[in-house]
Parts: sequence; C-alpha cells; structure tokens
Amino acid sequence: MKAPLLCAALLLGGCEKAAQDMYDQPRYKPLAPSTLFDDGASARTPVRATVAFSGGPFAGTSSGRIGTDAAAARTAALAASEQPYVVDMALLERGRERYDIYCAPCHSPVGDGDGIVVRRGFPAPPTYHSESLRAAPDRRFFDAISNGYGAMYPFADRIEPYDRWAIVAYIRALQLSQHAQAADLSAAQRSSLPPRARNHS
Repeated sequence: MKAPLLCAALLLGGCEKAAQDMYDQPRYKPLAPSTLFDDGASARTPVRATVAFSGGPFAGTSSGRIGTDAAAARTAALAASEQPYVVDMALLERGRERYDIYCAPCHSPVGDGDGIVVRRGFPAPPTYHSESLRAAPDRRFFDAISNGYGAMYPFADRIEPYDRWAIVAYIRALQLSQHAQAADLSAAQRSSLPPRARNHS
C-alpha cells in the first residue's frame, strides 16, 4: 500500500514541476550566446526593410508612447484662446463641481462675489454679472484661474487645463442664468414660466 502512495506522491511532484516550467520557460538573457543560430548569437537583427516596434499596453508604457495623446490635448488646452471643448452637460457638471470646490468660497455659488470667505472679511472679487465680465473673452477667465488675479492666487498647480475650461463654461452658465431673456426660449419653454417672467424680454 505504501509503494503506490509513494509513486503517486512522486508523480504529483513531477506535475507541479512541469506546471512551474510553463510559467518559467527557458529564455535567453540579452546578447547571450546561442547554438541555435549559425552566427552563435541569441539576439536577432530585424528582418530587412522593417523597423522593430513592440506593441501592447506594457510596450506603450515603457516606451512613453502612452500618454502622448494626453500631453498633446493638455498643450492644446493651454494654448486655446476660447473654449476648446464642446459645452455639454458633462462639461458643465464637471465645471460646477470644480467651481464649488475652488471658486465658490470667494465668488459665491451664483458668482456675485459674495462668498462665505468674503463674508468673513476677505476682499470681495468682482461679480461675474458685470457688463465688463459678461463681455470678457473666455481666455480672460482661464488666465485668471491659471495665473491668479489681484488677491486671488494661481490655481494652475491645482486645476488641470481641462477643468479650468470646464469652470469657464460653468461661469458662462452662471452669467446666462442671471441674464437670460424670455425671448430666447421656445414657445413651449416660455409657457412653463410664471406670467411675470414670461413677459420679461
């Protein structure tokens, strides 16, 4: 009885070694010699008229190729003179989130410059609803966020370019919220307004 058990144990041990060999397959170290090829070298030169190029996520990461698209998009966002992104709900929601974190404490949730920090004595920023800021180009807001303005310090090290443009889009939405005209709405939208607002133009 002991002999069959001993044989089974030895066979199982061999199976484990075979399984491990599948994971740790024989391989050459870089530039190691080899008897497999006539020139005695394991490293092979590329096929004539081809260029060696590895693929896949790991190769892209190790070579630096992954990330080049993101870097190009960041450079374009930094250089844009006006809103470079499609202003949709996703951008506005991101802008609102970032605005509430970084801007609302001073500028207030509605952008009138009466934030909680201002109520505690910090100098009040200008309201976004002034004629001059409503007419200001998008880039002016982006630059103020990036470089600071007056008592406001720069946020370039805290807010990525995409998020700065998202904040700019949200500021435009805040401005529109206080200066929207009923005439700009469709008939169906106007009919849902209170009578006083419906007649406002």
